[in-house]
Amino acid sequence: MYFDLHCHSVSSDDSRATVEQYLKWIQVLRKRGYTVDGIVLTEHRKFDFDKDYSQLADDYGVIVLKGSELDTRFGHFLVYNVTQSLASDIDFGDVRMDARELMQASQHHGALAIPAHPGRFGIGLVDFMDAGETFTDVKIVEQLNGGGRPGENERADELCEAYGYLGTGASDAHLASHVCTCMTKFGMDISNEGELVLALLSGDFSPVKLEETSTA
Repeated sequence: MYFDLHCHSVSSDDSRATVEQYLKWIQVLRKRGYTVDGIVLTEHRKFDFDKDYSQLADDYGVIVLKGSELDTRFGHFLVYNVTQSLASDIDFGDVRMDARELMQASQHHGALAIPAHPGRFGIGLVDFMDAGETFTDVKIVEQLNGGGRPGENERADELCEAYGYLGTGASDAHLASHVCTCMTKFGMDISNEGELVLALLSGDFSPVKLEETSTA
């Protein structure tokens, strides 16, 4: 299965894309011969417990999952399988939270937090590790980010090679036409957030670019 694990709808403060616009664009991609099974909406500094996209997902035949992208003092982290108990333990709006505490709390509540765009200049995990910070709970990072500037994904590649991290792929889309430019290929079926975490913990995945999913 092919999933875009990082995209933002209008629920994020810097995106202009609605969820339906993403799903309509995925139909265009499919007609062009590309394979897309699902997306994960990772809204900034929040989790939309009140939003239900199941009808849209059924209408367009695309799995729509929800997550979060949280700011920490050690860069941005993507959180999957967010629960009410996790949201009660962690202040999602706290941009100075310790990423290590976020990872531990996520694990405790059956969620998973991984570094987003670790090679991003100035705010990526690479810079903090170069400064001497250590992150023993990191096993997976977002290796391929569709919104990266030249050199940033390469830094993520080097990080994965140096530390043996597994890597995901995602678009980091904020516009409809940017969705699924990069994705993660999974070797197991995923239909909900809990299964997504299990698939990530299994290690049976790899980052891919959209063109690698072509069936043409």
